[in-house]
Amino acid sequence: MKTKLEYIWLDGYTPTQTLRAKTRIAKDFSGKLEDCPVWSFDGSSTRQAEGGDSDCLLKPVAIYPDPTRKNAYVVMTEVLNADGTPHASNGRAHIEDEDEDFWFGFEQEYFLMDPQTNKPLGFPADGYPAPQGPYYCGVGAQHSFGRELVEEHFDVCLEAGLNVEGINAEVAAGQWEYQIFAKGAHDAGDQIWVSRYFLEKLGEKYGVVVEWHPKPLGKELDWNGSGMHANFSNGLMRTCADKKVFVAICEEFGNHIDECISVYGAYNDQRLTGLHETAAITDFSYGVSDRGSSIRIPIGTVEDGWKGRLEDRRPSSNGDPYKIAAVIIKVTHKAVEKL
Repeated sequence: MKTKLEYIWLDGYTPTQTLRAKTRIAKDFSGKLEDCPVWSFDGSSTRQAEGGDSDCLLKPVAIYPDPTRKNAYVVMTEVLNADGTPHASNGRAHIEDEDEDFWFGFEQEYFLMDPQTNKPLGFPADGYPAPQGPYYCGVGAQHSFGRELVEEHFDVCLEAGLNVEGINAEVAAGQWEYQIFAKGAHDAGDQIWVSRYFLEKLGEKYGVVVEWHPKPLGKELDWNGSGMHANFSNGLMRTCADKKVFVAICEEFGNHIDECISVYGAYNDQRLTGLHETAAITDFSYGVSDRGSSIRIPIGTVEDGWKGRLEDRRPSSNGDPYKIAAVIIKVTHKAVEKL
């Protein structure tokens, strides 16, 4: 039997990388990652090589069934140079401090855009809909826009084996969110990128553009932006029963503001303004149940006797989850070393 293997990778575009994909056929494929061969592509067409020396390699790192095609899999890959070394654009390979004791729950927000108007679904061609308020977790045709696509994406992700834990309509019209749970920076990044791939592909089917920009409607308008809030914990946080541990971790993040913001996504300054459930990008704060802080200490963590997670609310919707998870692990380790 012939099987379709869709190799996906991140290109060299800046400041935000985008997904690329191409398909190869495998005969009598086992379904196992180790049986996916290294492949190559034209890096000069993705801003990852020069035309005179254009070959780049695709190293398979994760595999998932592809429910959108018959007899198919999606293969997440890392980009390598022709000599087998990691390409400069390969954020996954440059994770320095992997630790699978870290659990991540990413809340991926995004807008669904009408390509004819370049506005979110639910926005009239001229002007704006009713102010935000009824759209968050809204029900009904006057409040919910794009649900058919969102529901199909939910099913596809679940069928592919991704750890999607929920979906909901977000605060602005045409804005949605899904949540993914994973362990370690590699797995968290793989699952977010593959889920984004499925969403983009379904956008093609429905004729809808998926907008990852953190503030597509502009910071001057009274509409929420899109983030990718990073909920995280390690074994110590899940068991310590000690407020001092959580305070120390939050304080340590305050010592690494620039390091974090540098990988939390492009154009994030347009979203992190201190309005619309954000802290200003120039500030750093933390607080219990405070969605206007940089890092929120969930009320559940407190009620469970100071055991659980923290939520870094600064990462943007277009951020690279590999880099975001990696810096969170790094900073948290620094905090724990000082305890």
